[in-house]
Amino acid sequence: MSQIEFTKDEKERLVQKLKHYFTNELDQDIGQFDAEFLLEFFSKEIGVYHYNKGLQDAQDIFKSRVDSMTDAIYELELPTEFSGK
Repeated sequence: MSQIEFTKDEKERLVQKLKHYFTNELDQDIGQFDAEFLLEFFSKEIGVYHYNKGLQDAQDIFKSRVDSMTDAIYELELPTEFSGK
């Protein structure tokens, strides 16, 4: 996996969300630089867990769909027993 990269607009929105969170939830003002630093830290150190969880969720959905298709194919099979008549 390559490092998580955000567009300029995405990065600005995420930085604003961090600043808003610190102001409203923690009653602390953080500057642009600190918010950007936190975003980089979260992306590098914590983002990988979210990324891997997303991949696992996608893999589970895919497996479920494949299992469902396999079951549907088995339902289409015709009996092969010889009746002897």
